[in-house]
Amino acid sequence: MAVEVEGITKRFPGVVANKDITFKVRRGTVHALCGENGAGKSTLMKILYGVQRQDEGTIKVNGQEVSLHSPSDAIKTGIGMVFQHFMLADNLTVLENIVLGAEKLHGIGGEARAEIQRISAEFGVDVNPDALVADLGVGDRQRVEILKVLYRGAKILILDEPTAVLVPQEVDELFDNLRELKAEGLTVIFISHKLDEVLSVADDITVIRRGTTVATVDPKTVNARELAELMVGSELPTPETAESTVTDKVVLSMKGIILAGTEGRDLLQNIDLDIHAGEIVGIAGVEGNGQAELVEVIMGMREPSAGTVHLEGTDISDWEVREIREAGVGYIPEDRHRHGLLLDAPLWENRILGHQTESPNVKGQLIDAKAAKADTERIVAEYDVRTPSIHVTAASLSGGNQQKLIVGREMSHNPKVLIASHPTRGVDVGAQSSIWDLMRQARHEGLGVLLISADLEELIGLSDTIRVILRGKLTGTFDPDTVTSQDLGAAMTGADGSHDEPHAAATESSEPHQDAR
Repeated sequence: MAVEVEGITKRFPGVVANKDITFKVRRGTVHALCGENGAGKSTLMKILYGVQRQDEGTIKVNGQEVSLHSPSDAIKTGIGMVFQHFMLADNLTVLENIVLGAEKLHGIGGEARAEIQRISAEFGVDVNPDALVADLGVGDRQRVEILKVLYRGAKILILDEPTAVLVPQEVDELFDNLRELKAEGLTVIFISHKLDEVLSVADDITVIRRGTTVATVDPKTVNARELAELMVGSELPTPETAESTVTDKVVLSMKGIILAGTEGRDLLQNIDLDIHAGEIVGIAGVEGNGQAELVEVIMGMREPSAGTVHLEGTDISDWEVREIREAGVGYIPEDRHRHGLLLDAPLWENRILGHQTESPNVKGQLIDAKAAKADTERIVAEYDVRTPSIHVTAASLSGGNQQKLIVGREMSHNPKVLIASHPTRGVDVGAQSSIWDLMRQARHEGLGVLLISADLEELIGLSDTIRVILRGKLTGTFDPDTVTSQDLGAAMTGADGSHDEPHAAATESSEPHQDAR
């Protein structure tokens, strides 16, 4: 066995994260770990990577019991981990990030570059070593993290929600890479909420519920519904939306939007887009084709080079972020850690974030802490945010519970328009279902939604209309009732002939911009 976990228990103040967890990982296999948010998966993997110490239980690697006091100990035993939320230095290049802390292996010059290029070629994880990490999209950031692990010679890879940031084509590439790793004798522990993906790539699946292991199953003998029932006791949700609620009232309108980039290419090119009250407009695109820039223009983080943005007929093109937020634009950011939360602040302070001038957070000119705390308690109850207290830090919550807090915060101010960028990324089937229900209900009540998602099933199921973005242009409009994932995938890459330029590549990466908090 590559890894044997026996009786692992981990307690935090007010909560038992892991309780008597036991499972075994066969060498040279992909072993999936499934469970809803807060089930204890990430805590368990942090213990296996030496980030945290178990209170009870033992870990064996290749048959030998090990004591892991730090990630350095884990790396020495051949364990590497790619976290769901990346741990990269934005101000360094890809090469510098990869060699950071491992300079003794191949130096920091030509030998290191050659080794990175060798690994990139061998495993198909291709990133420009001279690119600045701050300029990379989330898909490329993940590739850098995987390269870091491989560069250090890991034989056991822990991947925490690795597909959460990827579009379908990239998921296929990742799974091909995992199969290559497995074929060469490496072992992969794969944490995921996406049960169809788990079933397609895993050799064994261990299910964790409320901090303890409930079963290890063979993917050939179970289906997604049975796995969902093991995880959360309910069937797999679907994002299907029933009757149309689209009205004639345009709540957000973009006309002729151009956002200039460097090297003579515009990041956004002549964007025309209307969102009506009661309508969900989905945006499909390969990561890095202008989705982030589109959101930043709407939210006031970037001012367009040309064109206008109107909110209910009022030109907001040159408004500040705070003015746009106060005018009724809600925002669920793509990266909740960078743009949605203060991780070291308690939940009630995060409830205020981005709404510092609005009720119930203020009384006169001062923050009303008592009212903010009371409303945080309401959000926690109403949106099923699983936490021992509103006074714990945001960092202490699982990713899905962090997301539910953000969704609750944004919906609590009755927005006219909601900009939802990957709203269910990295959340379990239960939280995903809750967020879908919330968006459907808000749409029914007249909310206009711009939904950006890498989950094509989500886009097709929730949207009233779908637009494809490719190299900063809106290149196609599709009816969710008739379009297939294959149709969208072809349009997203330009393979359907809807774009006159070659295969989709990332647009120029984002320049520094304001934070939408």
